[in-house]
Amino acid sequence: MSRLIRALCLLLCCKAAVADQTINLATTDYPPYFSPALPNDGVVAAITRAALAKRGYRLQLHYRPWARLMAEVHGGQFDGVMAVWYQAERADYLRYSAPLVNTVIGFYARHDKPLAVDTLAALKPYVIGVVRDYKNPDAFDAARLRVEPANDDLTNLKKLAAGRLDLVLIDKVLASSLLPALPSAQVAKIHWQNPPVAVMPLYVGFTRSRPDNARLTAEFNRGLQALHKSGEFAKLLQQYHLPQ
Repeated sequence: MSRLIRALCLLLCCKAAVADQTINLATTDYPPYFSPALPNDGVVAAITRAALAKRGYRLQLHYRPWARLMAEVHGGQFDGVMAVWYQAERADYLRYSAPLVNTVIGFYARHDKPLAVDTLAALKPYVIGVVRDYKNPDAFDAARLRVEPANDDLTNLKKLAAGRLDLVLIDKVLASSLLPALPSAQVAKIHWQNPPVAVMPLYVGFTRSRPDNARLTAEFNRGLQALHKSGEFAKLLQQYHLPQ
């Protein structure tokens, strides 16, 4: 074999090795945690990317509407999903990473229709906006309240401001990031209502259809642990102004 051919073979092998190190994760638009409109796709993407890089992997994100991306991940079209709440049914096809960041889930309400949300059972007469195919807090699901699904959180906030919903179940930080998209007159009509329903961590879910999913999950967790140990994790939260 000539020196040129050997060099070409080595180059091709190196390219293949690099390609094998790319991790393809499906995700959706969920500011301020992750979004194509945010610097480096947001804080959760920055954490995920840095944790993978610690172990020699490169992250490639693929943005999809939520219901579509979960169907595609379930079908094995991606290495996993960034990011997802824990749901026992999803554990059949996803292996969850260590937790990334916490999300505070609770209600937005109308100023002209004050409702006490301390007891979920007391909310049975009211219509609550949720997002289709999102994982809701277990306590909320167990209460069997009247829900009206929408395709996204912004739609629910608009419906609440218009008086078409009594409450909206939503992540507190996400809601704050969406309010500037509403007219100021609508923003003035709605507010966050304490207490929250639950604190729910976000995870990377690696698809179990990938043969080495257990190893990849362990590798990611090691990278995440290294970020915490080095102080890089805390710096990323500060950089993106994410409260924890």
